[in-house]
Formats: sequence, structure tokens, C-alpha cells
Amino acid sequence: MREPIHFIPILTTVVALSFAPVVFRRWRERRSGYHLLWWSLGIALYGVGTFTEAWTTLFGWNEFVFRSWYVAGALLGGAPLAQGTAYLLLPRRWAHAFAVALVAAVAAGATVVFLSPIDPALVEPHRLTGKVMVWQQARLFSPFINTYAFIFLVGGAALSAWRFRGQPEARHRVIGNVFIAVGALLPGIGGMATRFGHTEVLYVMEFVGLILIWIGYRYNVAGSVRGAPPVSAAAAGAAEAAAG
Repeated sequence: MREPIHFIPILTTVVALSFAPVVFRRWRERRSGYHLLWWSLGIALYGVGTFTEAWTTLFGWNEFVFRSWYVAGALLGGAPLAQGTAYLLLPRRWAHAFAVALVAAVAAGATVVFLSPIDPALVEPHRLTGKVMVWQQARLFSPFINTYAFIFLVGGAALSAWRFRGQPEARHRVIGNVFIAVGALLPGIGGMATRFGHTEVLYVMEFVGLILIWIGYRYNVAGSVRGAPPVSAAAAGAAEAAAG
């Protein structure tokens, strides 16, 4: 039975489709570094995942949509965003190496997901869950990939907030990165809830998490918060690097 909470992914998809072009345009304007490109890709894939949830709510369960949901959500929900942060924090050669490893892991996981038989008895008409896959080994890929995402996305935002602490001219960086860290953490909590059959928790966490990430992004790009003193040249350079 469909309930109002099942329609939340429609809103999340709209937010993602609005947010991703904003970051992509910033990358096109700057044409420097890979982090903004990875971030825009990550937000777009986030939207793909929530689109499959919205589709299932509106039109019912579909095998291809389910498999796409698992790959876009469980395997790619936060990984591209984390990879963007890896390019921001690490030497480029290290970030390249991590990117290759990440793509290989996602490709392997996606292959297993798309090849796994489906147990029709476990399919729910308007609800998605990984339990329907006969090869439950497919679900072993996501914890490793999502741990990588947690370390770089949540950890990277927390580290940035810590670095800017105590700098009045960079308070917006602290606030923005706290928003991003919390927003990035919420979908992971929702993902864990799906393993216990509570997919609706994921729907809420995805929506709130993406809103918080966008707020954090706006704070980082804005350059100041109300009442903050002008940013010094040195702080401005560090802040611009953090914002991309």
C-alpha cells in the first residue's frame, strides 16, 4: 500500500536535478580540477537513484528499475561525491588511483547485481529492497564502497570544518562543511535501515540529506555569512580551494 512517505523520492529527484547543473556549471566556468566534475556526477547519480524510487512508487516494481536503483543508490549513492573530495584533499596521482579502484569495485558490484536472479516471492509492488536478489553476496559490495564514501565525504567535510575553526573570516566554511557532513551522513543511516526492511527511512534521509548538502554548498560558495568580517587574501585562497 502506498503512503505519502513513498512519494518523497519525487521531491528528492527534483532537488537533485536542480542541484547537479549548478555544480556542473561551476566546473565549466573554472575548468580546473576534477572535484567539481565528480561532485556534479555524484549529485546526478543521487537523482537517478531517487528517480527509480519515484518510478516504483508511481508505476510499480520493475526488474530493470530495481537493479538500477541498487547500483545508483547502494553502490553510487555517495561514492562519486566522496571521490570528488578525494581529488580535493589528496595528491592527484593518489586520487587517480583511488578513482580506478572505486570504478573497478562499482563495476564488479554492478555486474553481480544485474546477473543475480530475482526471488519473485519477495517482490513488493511499490517498495524496493535488496532482499529480492537471490545472490545476497551482491549486497557485500556496498559496505566497502560506502565506507570509502563515509571516510572522504563525511570525514573530508568534518576535516575542512575543523581546519577553518577559530577563523572569524571563515565561519561560513565551518557552517557549510558541518551541513555537508551531516547531510552526507543521513543517507548512510537510511541505507542501513533498508537492510532491516525500513526503506521509508531511506526516502526521508535522502531528501533531508541532499537539502543539507546543498545548503552547505551554498554557504561554502557564498564567501561570507552575515556579520562576518572581510576575508583575508590568504584565507580567501584556502576557502576558494575548499569550495572548488
